[in-house]
Order: sequence, then structure tokens, then C-alpha cells
Amino acid sequence: MIRTLLAVLVLAGSAPRGAVLTPVEVPLPDGMDASQAWKLLNERGGEVSLQIVRGAKPTAVWIHMQDVASADSRKSAYRLVAGPPKASPNVEVADVDGKHLVFSYKGKKILRYNYGVIDPPAGVDAVFARSGYVHPIWTPDGRVISNDFPAKHLHHHGIWFPWTSSEFEGRKSDFWNSKEKQGKVECVKVEETFSGPVFGGFRVRHRFVNLNAPDGPKAALDETWEVRVYAMDDRFVFDLVSTQTCATDQPLVIKKYHYGGLGFRGPGEWEGKEGVEYLTSEGKTRKDGHATTAKWCLMNGPVEGKGASIGFLCHPSNFRFPQGMRIHPDEPFFNWCPAQGGDFSIEPGKPYASRYRFFVSGGGQPKEVADGFWAAYADPLVTLNMTK
Repeated sequence: MIRTLLAVLVLAGSAPRGAVLTPVEVPLPDGMDASQAWKLLNERGGEVSLQIVRGAKPTAVWIHMQDVASADSRKSAYRLVAGPPKASPNVEVADVDGKHLVFSYKGKKILRYNYGVIDPPAGVDAVFARSGYVHPIWTPDGRVISNDFPAKHLHHHGIWFPWTSSEFEGRKSDFWNSKEKQGKVECVKVEETFSGPVFGGFRVRHRFVNLNAPDGPKAALDETWEVRVYAMDDRFVFDLVSTQTCATDQPLVIKKYHYGGLGFRGPGEWEGKEGVEYLTSEGKTRKDGHATTAKWCLMNGPVEGKGASIGFLCHPSNFRFPQGMRIHPDEPFFNWCPAQGGDFSIEPGKPYASRYRFFVSGGGQPKEVADGFWAAYADPLVTLNMTK
């Protein structure tokens, strides 16, 4: 008889979520040896890929298939037992050319993070060179759904996170519009990369540099990105946690503005008023969605002649949740923009944390899928832990 060392009951949570593959993370009980081999069994005795996250408080992470029509219609039981786990494919990371981290699963590329400086196209001012962003992002069938250095906005880069109208030490410091030469964001160090059967990822450090300080460039903010890329086939799912802290004893004052913060630039085929469709959790579209707030937003449009989609989820712990959005009228641009709600400051000793989840499909995604993903992200599945 297999001795169960941890039993986990996974419930539906407080909201319907449809058929969604959901990352589940459970703290391990005190005294459980996270360094030994463990495996996870579902209620039918089948083994489920498991990843142990070691640290001050170790956790167990796996992908749960939640398929419910209502909040209380289904529950699932898992058992964590000692023993070598089954062999499973990993989410892999490859360091390419001393500039890029490329993540893949079962041979399919998912995304690339650019830690090295990427030069703009030939003939473009070198001020637009950039590091510390994600591009390309691929669909599960291998098409690129993001863009870099688009002709109309050379400062747009896949997924990136600059502030726009801001002040540092009383000076204007625009980190978004590179041509202003007031500020830039750069990657300063790759702290860690990791692969695993449930997720791979990385942790990096960025620096927001004020370029017009009287004595030369000066750091205004330090930022950490922690990214997890999950082992999923039908849709690609990844999480981004940004934590920004003051680099000096002075705050960064972010002024009310209609864009700034975490942004996404879609592919060239989505250019124009009819190139891509937007849909928000509140039922808004490109026509009426700009400067409204939402829990999630979808972009659906053709890439290489076939449907493709990317969804953006805003975590309820984020500042000014549900956050405002910049939805561009004729370019494939999306932006979570808390600055639409008015001025605010990132203060010394008070980290500014933001959490977002992204999901990418090779076809269009309906509202029900986005609702399910958001419920699973924002209302984590309830777990009851019991050692035996």
C-alpha cells in the first residue's frame, strides 16, 4: 500500500471557470523534505506531472484540468507520495547568442526574452535600441503574434513595461517615448533561469534610468521580473510579476496619462481599424473600450491567414484593479494603464508589484474561455492539505 504523505482536495472555487487548464500551487507541510523524490497521483491513481519549488516555504505545483459548469459541481483529489516521478517533458530554456532566452515545450517555441540590447532597424536612431522585453511570442502552431520596432511606433516592443509621463527629482522622465531622450529601461542582470515539467522561467533585474540628470544618467527605479512559462499544449500560458522599487531616496511620480505601464504590440497583419478585434471582460470592444477598466482583455485576429489570439489577465491584487486600458483605434496595441486613474507615486521603501497572466491560442478565443482563465487566476482553486 502506498503511504500518502499529503492529500489535496481541489475545489471549483467561488466562480464558474469552464474547461481550463489551471496551475495549482500548494504549500508543503512543515517538516516535509522537499529535496527527496515525490510524485503526484490523481483520484484515479494516474500520475500527474509535478514540480517542487524549493525555498523558505516549499510548494508543489501541477496543472489541474478544471471542467465545471458551476462553482460547486466538481471536486478532485490528489495524493502526494514518496517515490521517483515519471519522466515528463520539460519546459526548456535555451540561452541564444548571449542576448536571448528562448522557452519551448515539446519542441514548440513559446516566447523569447531579450536580455541583450537589440538594435533598431538599419537607418533608425540608436536611441531606440532596447533590452529587457519579450518578443517574439509564438502561437502553439508556430506563428508570431507580437511585433518589435513597428514603423509607426519604433519604441513598441512585444511585451514591455515603461512609464510615460513621470517625474524624478522634479525632472520630466519619460521612459516610454525613447525619442524624448529622458529615460530608458534596460536589463542589468539575469538572476536565474529554470526548466521543469510544469513550468520553466526566469528572474531578471531591470533598471529605469533617468537620462537628463545634471550629472549624467541616474537610476530612478530598480525592477525585478519573475516569469513562469507553463507546460501546456493547446494554449500557451505564462505569468509575469513585476516588482519596482525606488533606486534612491526619491520617489518616481507618475502623472495621469492615457498610456504607460505594461504594454503589448501585435503583429503587422493586425494593423488598421479592422485588423484585430478587442473584447474586454465588461463587453467593451475597440469602439468603446479605451479608457475603461476591465479584469481581462482579448485580441483576436488573423496571422498568416489563420485565426490567432492573445489574452491579458489583470490580477485583483494590482494597484487600482480593475485597471484602465489603452486600446488603440487603428494599431494593434494594448496597455494596462493605472495612470488613467490619476497621479500616483512609487515611494522609497514601498515596492510596487504588478501581476499579469497571458494566454495565447492558434485560433480565436470566446468570452467564456477568458472568463474561465480569469476565474482560475484571480480566484485560486481552494486546497485542503492533510498529512497522514
